[in-house]
Amino acid sequence: MNRDGTTEPGEPTRPDRSAASDRPTEPIDPAEPSTAPPPSDQPTSTVSAYVTPPVSAAPTHPSDTVPTMPLAKPAAPPNASPRCPGCRESVSSTDRYCEACGRELGARRVALPHPEAESATPRPCDACGAQEYDPDGYCRGCGQLRAPRDRFEADLGAVCVATDRGIAHARNEDSVAAAVVDGAAGPRTVVIVVCDGVSTSEDPQAASGTASRSGVDATLAALAEGQDAPDAALAGLAAAAQAVRDIAVHESHAPSCTYVSAIVRGYDADTVEITVANVGDSRAYWLVPAPGAPDIPPSQRLTVDDSWAQALVDAGAMDEQAAMKDPRAHTLLRWLGADSGDRPWSDTCVRAFRTRGPGLLLLCSDGLWNYQPDAHALAALATAPEPMRAARDLVEFALRSGGNDNITVALAPVP
Repeated sequence: MNRDGTTEPGEPTRPDRSAASDRPTEPIDPAEPSTAPPPSDQPTSTVSAYVTPPVSAAPTHPSDTVPTMPLAKPAAPPNASPRCPGCRESVSSTDRYCEACGRELGARRVALPHPEAESATPRPCDACGAQEYDPDGYCRGCGQLRAPRDRFEADLGAVCVATDRGIAHARNEDSVAAAVVDGAAGPRTVVIVVCDGVSTSEDPQAASGTASRSGVDATLAALAEGQDAPDAALAGLAAAAQAVRDIAVHESHAPSCTYVSAIVRGYDADTVEITVANVGDSRAYWLVPAPGAPDIPPSQRLTVDDSWAQALVDAGAMDEQAAMKDPRAHTLLRWLGADSGDRPWSDTCVRAFRTRGPGLLLLCSDGLWNYQPDAHALAALATAPEPMRAARDLVEFALRSGGNDNITVALAPVP
């Protein structure tokens, strides 16, 4: 939201609990029959949703779609003898740190944007060309406040991330964090979290940054303890929600953000399991840029938005295209923040998806999908042979389309 109280086109907002205009004026009856066709890229029967219990309870995983294979932990290769790459001492495949030397075992991490990068490679002042700034960010030559860096990128091989301020926003309120763990025994694990700060709250960039980092850390810790992927995804989400609550000074307009995460692990020799969790309207997609084999699932959305538009679609009141034209389409029904309750996620926010490659897992903020929500069309934009190039192409598409919001993209290739 801008200082004059207006909101950028397509930008998510939270409902003002004191304003009836942000709530449905008429009840939506889910039982009312619908004639609207379902969106083509909505989660399909290849995605299993799991009912999430309270945090204090042991999670259960009944599918709300078509029955699928029961989840199982990936098996380690026979006769594996994992050792710490630093000191060569024996370690367990579930160890996060080597007890002998303290090394973090195989994890590579990134969290963007990182403000410290601003001072590492200062760029010339837009007003006078000087490159020296005071500690508050003002140019020592002309006094102009330093412009924020537009884009941050990182390539961890198994996942590429990019976040861009966009054109209309003065700052980047999105955040992305990721980690890649190359197990000494067992398959590689990739954990990704993308968060979009809610601009109508205070310090939205603090909320998104805290949530993305806490989500990745807690997910990795849960996996290291031996939890299966759905439980670990929920643990990461719960930790992120608590971390955002903890930074609030007061509940009114408390720092808030959306959340979408993914865990990518080998399921067996030919199959990868992708487990996603979300709150709000940041999304996860499965993309197949080139025509795939018949047994490769087609491009599709893996998450379901917690938004006014999605509620209309779910209730059968209208199709997705019509719902997105409603001025309240981006109003969030769930978010992370001190005013969102202790359990801000839905019962089916965690979903599992198994697939073969080649393909791409995409996590993104609505700064991208607001311009192109269709999974097949997004796949057609991500055909570059290198995943980092494909991520840049998606960001550039959003900028060319208007760039009215921050744009964040994470791409994980599935060979």
